[in-house]
Order: sequence, then structure tokens, then C-alpha cells
Amino acid sequence: MAGCKPVVTWCATALLALQAGGAQAQAGAACRPGGSVAEVNACAVQDFQTADTTMAVLYADVMRALATHERPQLRQEHSAWLRERTTRCKQATRTTEQQPDGPRLYHECLTHATQQRRQGLMRWLSADTPAKP
Repeated sequence: MAGCKPVVTWCATALLALQAGGAQAQAGAACRPGGSVAEVNACAVQDFQTADTTMAVLYADVMRALATHERPQLRQEHSAWLRERTTRCKQATRTTEQQPDGPRLYHECLTHATQQRRQGLMRWLSADTPAKP
């Protein structure tokens, strides 16, 4: 991609593979798509853990690629985004939190928001850094 800052990803990819494997081992025993409510909920948790690990690796890569003076702004933005993600998903699933599939709905919301965050992190690598959201 023209105008992008270089990102070293070999170590990050290895870390992602190890962490994703750990998340699968934790949630995999109970996860069964199309199974009981508890098993489907466990799959949603596993999917979120995988998405969150992927995003954490990308965040670390972007932080390493940025100039030292840019890092505090990304750190502040990302911390605010994490708080907002949790708040937004709790509000969106408030009416279902006591239902059996409440955990699935909450974790699906978190997963979706986390996957969308990739775009926000990637813009920091563009020539317009830091771009406005």
C-alpha cells in the first residue's frame, strides 16, 4: 500500500496463533455450533476472543510502526474506543442479558465492533496519520 508505514508482523502473527489456539482450547471444549444454548454461547465467546486477540496484535503492530510522538494519541483513542465498545454492547443487549442466549448476543456485538475497529487502526498507517475517524 503506497504511503503506508512499515509494520513488522512475523512475531505478531506467531503470537496471534498461540493466543488463538489458547482461546480455542478454553472455549472449544464447550463450543458446539447448533448445540445447546450454553454451547452456542461458548462459541460466541470463542469468536470474540479470537477477534479481540487479532485486534490486540494489530494494535501492537501499529503502535510499533508509529513515531513516538504519535503513540499517546493512539493509546488515548484506543482506550476510549474499548470503553465505548463495552458500553455500546451492554446497552444494545440490556433487554436480553437475563435470557439464556444473552451472552451470545452480547459477545456477537463485541465481536462485530472489534472487527470494525481494524479500519480505525489501519488509518494510523496511512500518509494522513493521524486521520480523523
